[in-house]
Amino acid sequence: MANLPQSHYPDIGELGEDLVAQWLQSTGWIILHRRFSSRWGEIDIIAQHDGESGVAQEQGENFSLAQCPTTTHSTQHSLLAFVEVKTRSSGSWDAGGRSAITPQKQAKICRTAGMFLAQCPEKADYSCRFDVAIVYCQRISKNLTAVTATQEALATSSAAGYKFKLQEYILAAFDSSIDNG
Repeated sequence: MANLPQSHYPDIGELGEDLVAQWLQSTGWIILHRRFSSRWGEIDIIAQHDGESGVAQEQGENFSLAQCPTTTHSTQHSLLAFVEVKTRSSGSWDAGGRSAITPQKQAKICRTAGMFLAQCPEKADYSCRFDVAIVYCQRISKNLTAVTATQEALATSSAAGYKFKLQEYILAAFDSSIDNG
């Protein structure tokens, strides 16, 4: 059987991002942007949550963006989450994607968040945080007969012959008080 061209395979990362965006929406978030790009890098999901109640305010702490033009005191009680999604299969080399969020990657995300806020100055006074979503991906096998015990997922979906599980959503996973040099 011939190997299919790379363009034939599904974009696993985008499918993982789809799951996280759907989960965020189901918990009261508004998705403002997907794959926001600037010269500094890309942010997978930018989401907004309005009001004091819900998962946005009850879980995680807000923090100031030392290198980005925002404050932690929201005049509109709104919160922005800049979400990095890591979609991995079992046995990945980078601890399910956690090791891929290096200080350099964090700096790029922070700079890109600053570009987003510069383009949307009406959101500059919103509280902001950087979240990380860990998505587990497994190819669905027609011959799968074994039952395996896994950690309860926050959300699941199936697409393009794969099963996706949102295994972990890390609120305020990092801040921007890192050296951007």
